[in-house]
Amino acid sequence: MGTLYQPLESPIQDLKVTIHNTSLVFPSQETPKKPMFLPNIDQVLNFDVQTLHFFNANPEFPPEIVTERLRIALSRVLVHYDFLAGRLGMNQESKRLEFDCNSDAGAVFMVASSELTLNEIGDLVYPNPGFRQLIAHENIDILEKDDKPLCILQVTSFKCGGFVMGFSTNHITFDGISFKTFLQNLASQAFDDDNNTPKPLAIVPCNDRTLLAARTPPRVTFPHVELLKLDVPIGEELNAKVFETLQEELEFKIFKLNSSDINSLKEKAKDENTPNSKITSFNVVTSYVWRCKALSYDDENNSERISTVLFAVDIRPRLNPPLPQSYTGNAVLTSYASATCHELEEGPFSKIVDLVSQGGKRMNDEYARSAIDWGEINKGFPNGEFLLSSWWKLGFSQVEYPWGKPKYSCPVVCHRKEIILLFPNIDDGINNNNDGVNIFVALPPKQMKKFESYFNKFLLD
Repeated sequence: MGTLYQPLESPIQDLKVTIHNTSLVFPSQETPKKPMFLPNIDQVLNFDVQTLHFFNANPEFPPEIVTERLRIALSRVLVHYDFLAGRLGMNQESKRLEFDCNSDAGAVFMVASSELTLNEIGDLVYPNPGFRQLIAHENIDILEKDDKPLCILQVTSFKCGGFVMGFSTNHITFDGISFKTFLQNLASQAFDDDNNTPKPLAIVPCNDRTLLAARTPPRVTFPHVELLKLDVPIGEELNAKVFETLQEELEFKIFKLNSSDINSLKEKAKDENTPNSKITSFNVVTSYVWRCKALSYDDENNSERISTVLFAVDIRPRLNPPLPQSYTGNAVLTSYASATCHELEEGPFSKIVDLVSQGGKRMNDEYARSAIDWGEINKGFPNGEFLLSSWWKLGFSQVEYPWGKPKYSCPVVCHRKEIILLFPNIDDGINNNNDGVNIFVALPPKQMKKFESYFNKFLLD
């Protein structure tokens, strides 16, 4: 049955990291200076995303060789992702954010080392505040105070010869799918250490973001209850602080469902009354987490309260014509499912899965285009009780580099009660990387106690 994830030992929070060198990396070939249009999906994602990619030691690739290979590979790949070497700006005429593809600005490349071995830093799955030392944030000494790069790569080596790539990228640059494509292309350029003859890209990126431009005139054909309109003056950009909640004490725990648990949930989801439900691993896990989260809410009248779960849907294959799978940028929109807490507690699990399934099916071409057009008329954000953000099957750990695949890849997480994360198991070479799922939850103590109780109870029902 599902379990509470227990770290192997208390994580070391001081990783004893020293920064040795910071430099700017530019495209290896000249690229044109130009503005890049950013569609409405991108306009609300002006905040940074940090990811870590840990690698075991490889005697054939000591850290100094890896570091130089990555620096060259980044320079090569920036030819095809020229916006990463540019900066984000405001078009004063349209009052919209856009990329200034000015390769003279550059991406940031940092070289660091830790006094610890990879094993000494502890469990890689369990979120460790010390991991923030593995990713550059602010006050980069070679930059002007107001210079905000779109891409920072910090390579930190460990005493054992292992190392970690720490990426900080503005979310406007990539969604999870296009970031994996970027990693595949970065890896492809690291295979060849001859500066003059780089290998072909693994996947040629599609950088045409006008493919997701709003229609003219915009046509909002659905109510879009999953979006909340905000009164923001024209020309004033939305800020991620809108998402911030009041300061409160939060506990965080990781709950684990193994493959047997997920298969059991799929069996419970089968019902002749809901024959059109799409019973996938994601849908049953989302439904299960939604049920536990909604019922943990600290409210005496919780039974009739309407709970809404939000989740991202990749719209690439859902548009007509479909977007290229290699589309670079954010091609995900927020879908939702809603029910009363009474329905979530007393109703059959199959009905909850059906609600989530229908939420995903809702995202067809017209619905997606209507949501994009909504963003042309309004400024706002997704609106629901919580967002379930899945890193589970993005496959970052399956990218093949010259020195092998990552031991583990993960986001650097923040404790936010309105966001629940799904992320994979560590690949120990025995179990499949997608065998089961880890569920990161941050809640006030009283709600966490109820969440844990429901999590254990419903698996036994």
